[in-house]
Amino acid sequence: MTGKGEPPRTAARRPAAVRPLPIAVDTMGGDHAPGEVIAGAVEAVREHGVRVVLVGRAPLIRRELDRHGTVGQIPIVHADEALDMGEGALASRRKPRSSVAIACHLIKQGRASALVSAGSTAGVVATSRLRLKGQQGVMRPAIAVTLPTRPRPTILLDAGATVDVKPEGLVQFAALGTAYAQILTDLERPRVGLLTIGSEPGKGDKVTKRAHELLAGGSHGIEFAGNVEGHDLLSGAVEVIVTDGFTGNVALKTMEGAIRTAFSEIRTAMTSSPPARMGALLQRRRLQELRDRLDPDSYGGGVLLGLNGTVVIAHGASHARAITSACELAHRLAAGRIVERIREQVAATRTSRFGRWTHGERDGADKTPDKPSDRTPDKPAAPPAADTPREGEPPWPLNGDTSPERSEPRPPRTE
Repeated sequence: MTGKGEPPRTAARRPAAVRPLPIAVDTMGGDHAPGEVIAGAVEAVREHGVRVVLVGRAPLIRRELDRHGTVGQIPIVHADEALDMGEGALASRRKPRSSVAIACHLIKQGRASALVSAGSTAGVVATSRLRLKGQQGVMRPAIAVTLPTRPRPTILLDAGATVDVKPEGLVQFAALGTAYAQILTDLERPRVGLLTIGSEPGKGDKVTKRAHELLAGGSHGIEFAGNVEGHDLLSGAVEVIVTDGFTGNVALKTMEGAIRTAFSEIRTAMTSSPPARMGALLQRRRLQELRDRLDPDSYGGGVLLGLNGTVVIAHGASHARAITSACELAHRLAAGRIVERIREQVAATRTSRFGRWTHGERDGADKTPDKPSDRTPDKPAAPPAADTPREGEPPWPLNGDTSPERSEPRPPRTE
């Protein structure tokens, strides 16, 4: 069933979400780390009530917290290494004790609910995939970004995590984006569009044509609205736009550059003469609202979907405001149980006519592992450790930080 001609349905009232565990903030990632990153995290704690744990070099973190008068109020977990902004995917194996790797380990331990990092996108994606692993049934993860459309925001994915994708992968991206949009827009069945070169079903390359057939012909719980074009990115015609990582990244950066150029031209025009400056003064409130709506810092960054954990990747040049927004976004997704929603949405595609290709070696759940060391015998789940926090409870004292000598998590095993 497609979504053409049908208004999106509002989500039914859900039970109140349990307060999530703290957000693990990578203080060493980004062009302005650790100062701006810690300042943004402190703002998220003070003004928005988001619980965070700061991961990085403990002496530097304490020095910054002392400037904000919050020493002993925000937990700290020490990390020996940091991913440099110029490092790529191999950094995930070269630096097993990086701040991103330690933060992922906290999520696996149940001591954090999500990761926020402004570090190298390639390094964060590779490290997160290695440490958190992909969810069962998900072939490839995707980075979802929020576009400033009206009346509600639009989700674009993939924005760069998976460059080469198969038609079945685009269908799964639609499932990931649907789960994300359900939390962000509060719609039960957000509309999904497939980005290509024409609105007609036959437009596009072989991959998009086949993806259109799968999305339009399957009973998979996705409200498919058909193809969309580049000029629909900011039109608000759909709530989710699906494409491959190469196309999505180019489209996103092209749109960001166009918005910056347009604002630069508007600023020049409004300061070119006294009458123009007077008009700008009269419209300053409206102009400020427009600027805030189009400012990427207001949206927090991209979300890496499809892993066994929530990962928010902020822009490398993020200042404190962007980090605060990223922490808020991570908190909202964790409270909305985004990982569980993705699992349910992917399961809907696996029980449909697509079940044949979402099982087996393509979904990361191979029946025959590549190496003997990868074979893990089935065994009953171990009882929780005595110090494992209960759902919604803080894993550390709220009035102190974590000593790196005593509470630093073990580095995850390099596989």
